[in-house]
Amino acid sequence: MSNKRSFYSNGKLLITGEYLVLNGAHALALPTKFGQSLHISPLEQQTIIWQSFDQDGSCWFETQLAFTDIKQKINFEEDPIKQTLVHILHYAFKQNPTFLENQGYTIQTELTFPRNWGLGTSSTLINNIAQWLQIDAFQLLRESFGGSGYDIACAQNDTAILYQLENELPHVQIVSFDPKYKEQLYFVYLNQKQNSRHAIQHYMNKQAFLQKETEKINAITQDLLVSNEMAHAAQLLEKHEIILSTILELPTVKERLFPDFKGTIKSLGAWGGDFVLIVSEENPTSYFKNKGYETILKYEEMIL
Repeated sequence: MSNKRSFYSNGKLLITGEYLVLNGAHALALPTKFGQSLHISPLEQQTIIWQSFDQDGSCWFETQLAFTDIKQKINFEEDPIKQTLVHILHYAFKQNPTFLENQGYTIQTELTFPRNWGLGTSSTLINNIAQWLQIDAFQLLRESFGGSGYDIACAQNDTAILYQLENELPHVQIVSFDPKYKEQLYFVYLNQKQNSRHAIQHYMNKQAFLQKETEKINAITQDLLVSNEMAHAAQLLEKHEIILSTILELPTVKERLFPDFKGTIKSLGAWGGDFVLIVSEENPTSYFKNKGYETILKYEEMIL
């Protein structure tokens, strides 16, 4: 009989509240149909043999870790992925030291989405490790990566959520988001890793003054949850883009890349180069393909 154990976590998309979620804004987040699995088998020696597989079955990372590497949080600066993994496992060990007491492990991770899509390679890994070791995934994220934690909440839930930080503690509310106009919603992958340091710097400098903007974003999020009209939802998302564009002192993605598009384009998550949400009366696939963007998913292909 195999002693293999398996865990799975959902990927994530942040629909409203990017950046401002760190200020306590209510953020609407949706778990995706894509995610990551973690498979663990026992090994006799006190070692972890690790392999990470992309969605096409190719191995994109493999390493071997001694228990002492993890306990002492050894530096592997020449290999940033290994360094990150040791970092996560070290903080997991601090929450549950027993997992490095006896036998070792052969561990494999498997993504069901291409790694560069930005749907939560790290958050799904952290949540899977937390499930395996029965520890607090939000604490593990805080100690290893930082961030708001909405992605961990998506990893753990199979439905839309409203996510809020209060005194740095996560509050997750299950909500219903099933708009009549969802056939007019699409996700387009921009494949442009933006360096969002500039945006984050602007944001951090202004954080103390954002109470009004946070309230406006909360109102937009609440309206979006009850709105069943496409035109109204599009208006709300455009308003959201303008508020963030002003705070971050950055042009919206529509201004920057698609000024002639007849429809709404909303950035998701950090204002980077991963997915954007499209609201469009007509199927926008040919428009984006003509511009060189090949990955266009319908709402129901992406969202759980």
